[in-house]
Amino acid sequence: MAQTWKKSDWRNKPRVQMPDYLDADALAAVEGQLSKYPPLVFAGEVRKLKSSLAAVSRGEGFLLQGGDCAESFSEFSADGIRDTFKVMLQMAMVLTYGAKVPVVKVGRMAGQFAKPRSAPTEVKDGVELPSYRGDIINELDFTPEARIPNPNKMLQAYTQSAASLNLLRAFSTGGYADVHQVHSWTLGFTEGEKAAQYRELANNISDALDFMSAAGVTQETAHTLQSVDFYVSHESLLLEYEEALCRIDSTSGLPVAGSGHMIWIGDRTRQPDGAHVEFARGVQNPIGLKCGPTTTPEDLKVLMNKLNPENEAGRLTLIARFGAGNVGEHLPRLIKTVKEEGANVVWTCDPMHGNTIKSSSGYKTRPFESVLREVREFFEIHSAEDTIPGGVHFEMTGQDVTECTGGVRAVTDEDLSDRYHTACDPRLNASQSLELAFLVSEELSARRNEKKRAAV
Repeated sequence: MAQTWKKSDWRNKPRVQMPDYLDADALAAVEGQLSKYPPLVFAGEVRKLKSSLAAVSRGEGFLLQGGDCAESFSEFSADGIRDTFKVMLQMAMVLTYGAKVPVVKVGRMAGQFAKPRSAPTEVKDGVELPSYRGDIINELDFTPEARIPNPNKMLQAYTQSAASLNLLRAFSTGGYADVHQVHSWTLGFTEGEKAAQYRELANNISDALDFMSAAGVTQETAHTLQSVDFYVSHESLLLEYEEALCRIDSTSGLPVAGSGHMIWIGDRTRQPDGAHVEFARGVQNPIGLKCGPTTTPEDLKVLMNKLNPENEAGRLTLIARFGAGNVGEHLPRLIKTVKEEGANVVWTCDPMHGNTIKSSSGYKTRPFESVLREVREFFEIHSAEDTIPGGVHFEMTGQDVTECTGGVRAVTDEDLSDRYHTACDPRLNASQSLELAFLVSEELSARRNEKKRAAV
C-alpha cells in the first residue's frame, strides 16, 4: 500500500463536508508551513495504541473515548484540559474496577476542531450565511466575514493541539495520574449518589494499595500505577490539514497521520469512493468508522476491506450511533456482516449523536435517559449475539455545563441556559459522565459474571 498510495490521492476523489477556500495561494502557503512542522504524535505511540486496541477486540481491554464535540480557540485553557482529563481518569477507574480489564483512554482532544454540518448554510432573522464548521475553518460569529473559511486557522489549531498534548503528556506521566491520587480526582461539583459511589470505590482502591504496600509492593516497584497512557483522537474532516501533517515512520517506512493517534471517519463522510476514506486507508493509525442507521451491509463490507485489507486487529473501530430505540433494528445486521467477513474490529457505542433533539426552550440538547438507554441496548445486543462490546464514545467535558437534560442532578429544559457553553453539540457534564461510567461498569461486571457462570 505504501507504494501505491500517496497522501495527496484524496484530492482526486469526491469530497464532502469540506470548505472551499477563496485564496488558493494563502491555502498553499499554510499547507507548506504545516508540512515543515513536527508531527503532533509519534509512530511509536500509534503502534502502542493499535496494540492496546487489538487487546480490546479480544475482550482483554475496554475503550473509553471522550471529550469535546468541537474544541474552541476562545475556551482553551489549562484548567479545562485538566478537568476533562480528570473526569476521564475517574471514569476509567470506575470501568477498570467493574470490568477487571485495562481501560484504553482516548480523548477527543488536541485536534477535534472541524465539524460536519447537516446543512451548508443557516438562516437567522431572514439572513442566510454559510454554516459554522469549527474554529479550524471559520468563526462562530454570525457575520459574513466570520463565516469565510480562513486557512490560517489551521496554524492556530496546530499550536493549540501541541500545547494540549504537552500538558496531557505531563499529566499522564508526571504524577498527576498516579492511582494513589484517586481521591484527589473528585471534582467539586460531582455531588450526589454517584459521587458517593466513587468515593466508596476510591476507598476500596486505597485499601488495596495499602495491602500491596504492606506486602512489599512499593510505588517504586509498581511504577505502572504512577502513570497512564493517554491518547488523542479527532474526526479527520479537514484533509488539507491531515495531509500536511502526514509523515513517514522511520522504523517501518509507512505513512502515519501525525495529527492524532487515532482518526475517525464520520457518518456523513464514509462514502467508499470518497476523499476521506481514501486518505484514511493509507495511514497506519487506528481508524474509527461511524456507523449510523443508513450504513448498509454492502457498504460496510467495502469499507472494512478498504480500511483494513490485512484484517489487522486493533486497526478498525466501528462506532455504532443509531439512537435509543433503534439499536435492535440496525446493530444485529452489521454484526452479522462482520461475522460473515471474519473481520477483526472493535465495537464501540456512541450514544450521543443519535439522541440530539431541540428542547422546548429552543436549545439543542440530549436527554440523558436516551443516552443511557442506547448504551443498555448496545450491551444487550452484544450479549444476544455473543460478541464483544469493546468501548464507549462520549461527547463530554470536565466543565460544570448544563447542555444535556437529566442525570442525578436533574438538569431541566429551563436549566439549559444557565451554563450552555458548547459551540456545536451538547456535552455530558462531569456528574453525568460519572453516572454513565457506573452504568457501563455494571454492564461489564454482569457480562464478566455471566461468562464465569457459563464456564463452570
